[in-house]
Amino acid sequence: MPAFSYEALDAQGQSRTGTIDADSPKAARGLLRGQQLVPLKVQALGVAAEPGTPTRSRTRAFSPAQRAVWTRQLAGLVSAGLPLERALSSLADEAETPAQRDVVAAIRSEVNAGVALGAAMAQHPKEFPPIDVGVVSAGEHSGQLGLVLERLADELEEQQALRAKLLGAALYPAIVSAVALLIVIFLLAYVVPQVANVFAGSKRALPLLTQVMLGVSSVVRNQGWIILIAMVLVAVGARFAWASERFRIQFDAWLLGTPLVGRLMRGYNAARFSSTLAMLTAAGVPILKALQAAAETLSNRALREDALAALVLVREGAPLASALAHKQRFPALIAMFARLGEQTGQLPQMLDRAANQLRADVQRRAMQLATLLEPLLIVGMGVVVMLIVLAVLLPIIQLNQLVK
Repeated sequence: MPAFSYEALDAQGQSRTGTIDADSPKAARGLLRGQQLVPLKVQALGVAAEPGTPTRSRTRAFSPAQRAVWTRQLAGLVSAGLPLERALSSLADEAETPAQRDVVAAIRSEVNAGVALGAAMAQHPKEFPPIDVGVVSAGEHSGQLGLVLERLADELEEQQALRAKLLGAALYPAIVSAVALLIVIFLLAYVVPQVANVFAGSKRALPLLTQVMLGVSSVVRNQGWIILIAMVLVAVGARFAWASERFRIQFDAWLLGTPLVGRLMRGYNAARFSSTLAMLTAAGVPILKALQAAAETLSNRALREDALAALVLVREGAPLASALAHKQRFPALIAMFARLGEQTGQLPQMLDRAANQLRADVQRRAMQLATLLEPLLIVGMGVVVMLIVLAVLLPIIQLNQLVK
């Protein structure tokens, strides 16, 4: 049944807005009048699509953080015993943006028509990835939708927290680097040439450091546009190369081999893979489907290839621990905990414990790297500025000595 947004006046003359399900705009107005409301505006949110037919929008209604909040709210309402249709109606009324309200109202319309919540969410692939759909569908089949939604909300919030900590650790070094670059460019393009003009009439040879800085300054001022064009061409070439799947896999494999960033990248992806696999298996998703969905969460293509290779081995009858240990790029911690989980029959719990340890290790290493980079960047910027200042002062000192 289609959903409509409305604006109406109640008996006291107060304006009210919301959504309502009806067969047509005329029927929607009739339902509003039956509720003692005077309809002012009735607008269709979109006719519900056939089950299994995805609907696509130009922009996403939910950001990852908003999706985590929405899942938490839905989990709380369902766990409190509220019927699913009423829970979705409440969330549609409390939506922050019209786009979010439209998406939730469309899902509610599908649920009212008898479609399962997971299938209704699957019609909005930009808003709800296959992992969310799989977990919700498994929760519906097991009769534990509220519990599964709570676990999904926990996982989404943990992912957001880890991403926020990594971005926070990288933010300060990035700002320092950008400011340092701007200061150096200003000094080379404006200050150093002024020194050259002052001593242009002097027949004395300038100090070596000053000559080097003048040469660098000349390159920045005269060939700066060439450097800029070259950087743009490199960026465009990298963009085209990035579209190649083979290049992405090779680059990601090389990235995993780097000393600092590689360990962070491996730990972050492994933690996400392990936690997703734990959540899906705990919800009752078959191990092959869980592995497929968990592999899709990996941003590193090389690790994704390893996860898919492990899926093939599991399909052929190999234990999960052996399949994961077969590929050396995954941390050995996952295979060890997977083996313990298979031996004790507590695979989801062991995988979740591995994810927690990997997540904590990533946070610790990121903070250590940020703590190390901050003083190094400050010292590096100070050294560069000091060299430029010395290049300016040395001719003055030399001239002062000649005068004496």
